[in-house]
Amino acid sequence: MKMIVAPMLRIFFRPWMEGAENIPDEGPAIIASNHLSFSDSFFLPALMKRRVTFIAKAEYFNTPGLKGKLTAAFFKGVGQLPVDRSGVRGAGEAAIRSAIAVIDRGELFGVYPEGTRSPDGKLYRGKVGGLARVALQTGAPVIPVAMIDTEKVQPPGQVIPSFGIRPGIRIGRPLDFSRYQGMENDRFILRSVTDEVMYEIMRLSGQEYVDIYATAAKRQIAEEKKRADAERRAEQRAERAAEKEKQAAEKAEAAEREAARQESGEKEPGDS
Repeated sequence: MKMIVAPMLRIFFRPWMEGAENIPDEGPAIIASNHLSFSDSFFLPALMKRRVTFIAKAEYFNTPGLKGKLTAAFFKGVGQLPVDRSGVRGAGEAAIRSAIAVIDRGELFGVYPEGTRSPDGKLYRGKVGGLARVALQTGAPVIPVAMIDTEKVQPPGQVIPSFGIRPGIRIGRPLDFSRYQGMENDRFILRSVTDEVMYEIMRLSGQEYVDIYATAAKRQIAEEKKRADAERRAEQRAERAAEKEKQAAEKAEAAEREAARQESGEKEPGDS
């Protein structure tokens, strides 16, 4: 599947890549990337010189319809692992176990530290947990990666990608956290490791950093949109009410003029 998708992406989008030499030819590593678009899940694993295994939502593997089947076929073809996220705690532990198994096989494991796609192109706080714990338990280096302009190729909510935009992948130098190995239960250390990775991703991507979680940002944006929609509907209702009042006033004024005309005995133009 990768042999089919990668050439198609290169033909239609001409993506560029910087820092490919930072990906080791062999041995385990953790690929930590920002997450701008659904298309990241195609460009990143398809264009890497080695297979990168990501943990993917189970919905990507069981969504009905042609799009669902094609997506499932691609993810299976590039070795993505489905995880049911309905039970958050259990899903997190399952994802970590799966990640460690990938590292133990000497392969590349990919993760989006933000935990979800950015709602507005900004870089959000990395979630403490999977990335740092896997890095500290396995000793594998973390390679920061920045996806560039993929949100322009496929903005949130857009199904069909936009052509004529060249997305990019910028790969940073591996980060070594072996000095913290064995401290994976120290939340302060996990936060420190995660923040260091996010700083490198910010430096590579040039994104504005926002020190809240992307999930919280999405809720804020949704609430703001809801308030804006409510305000717009209220304004529309007020405008309709004002228009009705204006029409009623004009009608009443016309009626008064007609009544006054009749009382004065005036004739309409053309009356004999």
